[in-house]
Amino acid sequence: MVEPGVRGRPPSGHIRKEPSTVAGQAAADRPVVVRKPGNAGGAKGTGHPGLAVGQPARGGEEATAKPRPKPFAISKQVVWEAYRRVKANQGAAGVDGQSLQAFEQDLRNNLYKLWNRMSSGSYFPPPVRAVEIPKKAGGGVRVLGVPTVADRIAQTVAAMYLEPKVEPLFHEDSYGYRPGRSAKQALERCRERCWQSDWVIDLDIKSFFDEIPHSLIMRAVHKHTQLKWVLLYIERWLQAPLQREDGTLVARACGTPQGSAISPLLANLFMHYAFDSWMVRQFPAIRFERYCDDVVVHCRSREQAEYVREAIGRRLKECQLELHPDKTRIVYCKDGRRRGSHEHTRFEFLGYEFRVRRVKSREGRYFDGFNPAISPAQAKRLRREMRLWRLCRWTTKTLRQLAGWVNPKVQGWVNYYGHIYRSALLPLLRNLNEHLARWARRKYKRLSNSRDRAYRLLRRVHRQEPTLFAHWRLGLRP
Repeated sequence: MVEPGVRGRPPSGHIRKEPSTVAGQAAADRPVVVRKPGNAGGAKGTGHPGLAVGQPARGGEEATAKPRPKPFAISKQVVWEAYRRVKANQGAAGVDGQSLQAFEQDLRNNLYKLWNRMSSGSYFPPPVRAVEIPKKAGGGVRVLGVPTVADRIAQTVAAMYLEPKVEPLFHEDSYGYRPGRSAKQALERCRERCWQSDWVIDLDIKSFFDEIPHSLIMRAVHKHTQLKWVLLYIERWLQAPLQREDGTLVARACGTPQGSAISPLLANLFMHYAFDSWMVRQFPAIRFERYCDDVVVHCRSREQAEYVREAIGRRLKECQLELHPDKTRIVYCKDGRRRGSHEHTRFEFLGYEFRVRRVKSREGRYFDGFNPAISPAQAKRLRREMRLWRLCRWTTKTLRQLAGWVNPKVQGWVNYYGHIYRSALLPLLRNLNEHLARWARRKYKRLSNSRDRAYRLLRRVHRQEPTLFAHWRLGLRP
C-alpha cells in the first residue's frame, strides 16, 4: 500500500516487486537498488562508494554482491594473539625505529594494515637491523637480527600456523624453543646420562644460524604445509637483507637471522632432518640432548665417540654445515668411580659446566660425582652485570626501592643457575651484600668511614625484614 502524496515509490524500507508473471518472476524476487539521481556512478565513476550497484542502498535494501575475498585466509584473531605474544616478549625497535609503545599508539589501524597486506599477498618484510653482541667465550661477536615490531608480529602469525603441524614430529630429546620444554629439563637429562655413560661428544656447529641453506629449509617447510602464504612469506623473510648500523644493506644467500620470531622454529625443523631423525636411523641406541644448535651426545667408549663424531661431521657436510674443529670435543666423564685420564674432563652446556664435584648423598656421605653447576664464564658475566648496576650511586633510593629493582633479576638467576648445585652460585650472590654496604656508606654520612657500621645497619634491617632481598631468603645474611 502506497502512502498518499508519494506517487510510484514505495515507502522507505520496502521493496517494490514487478507484476507476478512467469517471465518476470525472477526479476520480481530481486531487490531494486536505487541509484542517486544525476550521479549514477558517483563522482569518481561506477566503482566509487556511492549508491551504486553492488552496495547497500539507503533504507535497508540488501546488497546484491559480496566483498571480494582475500587471496589468503588469515584469521584476525591469530594476528591479535601474535601481537600479544610479541608484547609479552618486548624487544627492541627495528630499522624503522618504532618501539612497541609507538606501535600501540595506533594499534587497531596498524594490526589491520598488517592483516590486510598479509591476506592480500602484498606484505614485504623490511630489512632486519643487525646488532653485534660479544660471544660468551669472548672471541669475536655474534650478529643478531632485530626485525621491526610489525614484522615480528607477522612472523609470529606464520609460526602459529606452522608450529602445530611440525611440533608433534620433533624428537623427544629436542628441548630448544618448544612448548612445554626448557633448558632445565635438558640439563637434568644430560646429568643423568653422564652418570650412565662414560664419554660425551660436545658438538659445536660452526656459524649455524649464518650458514643454514635456504633451499633445505624451504624443502622441509614444503613437506609440512601447503599454505601458499606461509611458503611465500618464509621465503621472503629468509631473503630479507641485514641493515648495519651505518645503513648499508647486506644481502643474504643463506642463514636465518638469530633473533627473529620465526628463526627458532625453522632451525628446529632443519635440525630435525639434518640431525635428530638421522641419529635415530643410524645410531638408535645412542642418546643425545639438543637445544637448538647446542648438542651433547653420550657414548659408551672413546672409540665409539670418535666414530660417531666422524659420522656426524660427514652428515653435517651433506647438509652444507660444518663442525667447529676447535670447539667440538670428546670429553671423559671423570668422577670418583671413573678414574681414567683424558685431555678433556669437563664441558659446558646451556650456561652450566659439567665436571667432577664434591657432592653429598642422601645418607650424608660425601663423594666425587660428575655434576653441573654455573659455568665460570657465566659467573663472570653476572658479576660484571652486578657491578654495572652501580648500586652505590643510587643514594636517592631507599632499601625497599633497591630491592624492588634488584629482586626480579636476582631471582631469575637463582631460578636458572641455582636449579642444580646451587651452592656454586651462593658466593656470587653474597657479593651483593658488599654492594649494599657501599650504598649505605654513600647515603649516610655517619657510615662513610666505617664498613662495620654499614653492615650493622644491613643486619638490623635483615632482622626486621629477613625476606626483603631475594638473596637474603637463601640464608645469605649481611
